[in-house]
Amino acid sequence: MQYEFKKKKITVMGLGLFGGGAGVAQFLAKRGAHVTITDLRNATELAPSIKQLEGLPITYKLGGHCDEDFINADMIIVNPAVPKESRFIRIARDNHVPLDTEINIFFQLCPAPIIGITGSNGKSTTTTLTGKILQQTQRTTWVGGNIGKSLLLHLEEIKPSDIAVLELSSFQLEELHNAKKSPGISIVTNISPNHLDRYSSMDDYIQTKKGIILHQKPDDYAILNYDDPELRTWQKECKSTVLWYSAKDTLTEGAFVKNDTIVLSVKGKMTTIPCISRIRIPGVHNLQNILAASVAAYLAGTGEQYIEKAITTFSGLEHRLEFVRKINGIRYYNDSKATTPESAMAAITAFQTPVILIAGGYDKGSSFEKFAEACARHTRAVVLMGKTAKKIKELILQKQAQKETPSIFTSNTFQEAFQQANILAKAGDVVLLSPACASYDMFLNYEERGRQFKDMVQAL
Repeated sequence: MQYEFKKKKITVMGLGLFGGGAGVAQFLAKRGAHVTITDLRNATELAPSIKQLEGLPITYKLGGHCDEDFINADMIIVNPAVPKESRFIRIARDNHVPLDTEINIFFQLCPAPIIGITGSNGKSTTTTLTGKILQQTQRTTWVGGNIGKSLLLHLEEIKPSDIAVLELSSFQLEELHNAKKSPGISIVTNISPNHLDRYSSMDDYIQTKKGIILHQKPDDYAILNYDDPELRTWQKECKSTVLWYSAKDTLTEGAFVKNDTIVLSVKGKMTTIPCISRIRIPGVHNLQNILAASVAAYLAGTGEQYIEKAITTFSGLEHRLEFVRKINGIRYYNDSKATTPESAMAAITAFQTPVILIAGGYDKGSSFEKFAEACARHTRAVVLMGKTAKKIKELILQKQAQKETPSIFTSNTFQEAFQQANILAKAGDVVLLSPACASYDMFLNYEERGRQFKDMVQAL
């Protein structure tokens, strides 16, 4: 597909605050397009993104959308968060206006090979770590996608000999699937119920995720988590070579763990990396993320010494099981990015010490059955907040067949929840913010929620 942006009227639907909308708007404006940005939020709420676009000839239509911007346009760029059944997308289709996305444009125009990473949980950690391993080598590495930075702005600097590492959300994969594109190396970390407020069924969600492997070619690679029952069924649909990784089983091909060693068995060659005891991020889920990143980097030609160095110095991401500080023998962890029950369950079970959990938030249609069970089994106390508090409390009470049960509290505000957790915690405990829910009922996004938590910890 050939793109021509000069003098074209392009509507960017959804500016957002995570960088993709601002990135594509800047890219288009610099290439001579007449850009109109439209968003349901107002200028105050979008101030950080608008600031990035200062001085560019862009028209803003904020606080709502106008039909004309979807009728009289040459192209609509749709932000991943826009619902599929939006009336305005339908208007554009009815008027034969082509729809595209920031990530599709990047895929079409990027001259370098792409490693794409998706999954319900662990995408950002795996993407960042894969990037960090590759950055140890001489090869120029670009990290972006759903991780808060648009690589379109760097397109002119990216050379064919470089490599791009992209985190891909299910929303981005929907459009890539329509464009019949998949990355040359794809990682899928796991599949669990997520965004069921957007997808009609779990099956619909899984089909979207499969977009990352469906258009691969025979000489491409699909790196899949063997510990995930859903992913084990994907092999028959892969046209590429499948490499598995497992934190539990010994495999013949792929990556697994043996004593203190990561074993990589790729293309008939066995490589061992002694490093498990020196890994700094807790939990089995993080070990899986490390295995996936190691295989991808190894396939891209990285030597084991670089892999070892990166995985033993990596201390994790902000808002993702992030250690904040230790006060009076109590350790505080910020896991605000845990917006699904599954990611919060991974956090709760990552510690050997008693956990005081702060959870709850916006309801995106997830089931909290297993999460409530994990709370009943692995926490000493749970402090709940937000829209889902009542629902989660009732489920934990149902699960409390065991004698040792967590105390459960509900709070009206985040500050109240934090104070309650502090009163309950004693030396040797972990106070963990791992909400299992999105943040939209009380915060702008999960980052704001995490920063507020860290500020309250630092103020103690």
